[in-house]
Amino acid sequence: MDAFLRFCLGGGDPRTPETRRRCGVMSGSIGIGLNLLLFLGKLLAGIATASIAVTADAFNNLSDAASSVVTLVGFRLASQEADEEHPFGHGRMEYLAGLVVALLILLVGAELAQSSFQKILHPEPVAFDLLPAVILAASVAVKLWMYFFNRGLSRRIQSAALAATAADSLSDAAATSILLLGLVAGHFLSLPLDGWLGMGVALFILRTGWEAVKDTVDPLLGRPMDPELASDIDRIVLGHEYILGIHDLVYHDYGPGRAMMSLHAEVPANANLLEVHDVIDHIERELKAKHHIETCIHMDPVVRDGRTEALRLQTAELARGIDPVLTIHDFRVTAGPIHTNVLFDVVVPYGFRLSDEEVRGTLSLELKKLSDRYFPVIQVDHSYVEGPKAP
Repeated sequence: MDAFLRFCLGGGDPRTPETRRRCGVMSGSIGIGLNLLLFLGKLLAGIATASIAVTADAFNNLSDAASSVVTLVGFRLASQEADEEHPFGHGRMEYLAGLVVALLILLVGAELAQSSFQKILHPEPVAFDLLPAVILAASVAVKLWMYFFNRGLSRRIQSAALAATAADSLSDAAATSILLLGLVAGHFLSLPLDGWLGMGVALFILRTGWEAVKDTVDPLLGRPMDPELASDIDRIVLGHEYILGIHDLVYHDYGPGRAMMSLHAEVPANANLLEVHDVIDHIERELKAKHHIETCIHMDPVVRDGRTEALRLQTAELARGIDPVLTIHDFRVTAGPIHTNVLFDVVVPYGFRLSDEEVRGTLSLELKKLSDRYFPVIQVDHSYVEGPKAP
């Protein structure tokens, strides 16, 4: 299996459009061929046994062949270069292909549920024969191979479309296994199991389809950045001279291997502007080379004298006292004759137990306890990076 996966990848970078196109075309072509063979074999088995569940499972494989066509076309379209109408490329076509596959899974599940319900109401005897049983057993083996193959590819290139295809193959293997066991049990126990088994298969397929829909819709709607990727970006950016901290990281996914990102980098206010600009340019190029992300970095000059730094650390501790998940950034202090403005942003997770106003009000009260001269100016931010859930 590993050797075959390496052959499909061809030694290329799994994040590049060309490598992804090759993997998608390979998966789609294999899926079309094997699913058509399984359709013909199961159709013969269904006719021979007069089983509605086996016949429905055959048409499930026919829909899988259609899904493989969608996968193949989707990866080909996704590999197209950017143009005037789509300046960020066509990478999201891969997500759309996965969504179409997921919807086809749901359609097959609904049709199978309807047919099985009728068979429950009007049961008919199911004939048992060795050849159909062998065909179904071979189908299980083929679908399990397709599951491991597509799962391996999806993990190597991080593809939601291939993950949906793998999930479909696993559901098919489970469904056909249930049908095979039911065929044998129904014959020897003389029980009308065909309709009930078909309904069980239908529910399993519907559950698989719903999970696949969610996995493909999430990146289309916009999901938070993967925490491992965010952590590596932190490491890269903070590893350079002049960078004191980063915040407001926003990530836009335009398809695998095609992304844009913006972030704010805190730099010393007294640093040489030309030198800092050169470092920022270098970081942007490094992120593009390693993660294929077009990055725009905004420089935030901050003062880090002893008094400001001490108050920043106190304020950060006050935020953690409210809840350990709260962090602050962009901290500034401007002193006046009557009061001292304390300006900063606090990052609050989505779904936090306190409202933004409550967080702002609580922090303001805590700061005023330090000195009645402090006038807090607090901006509440929400993180675009996936993190721990708030209690």
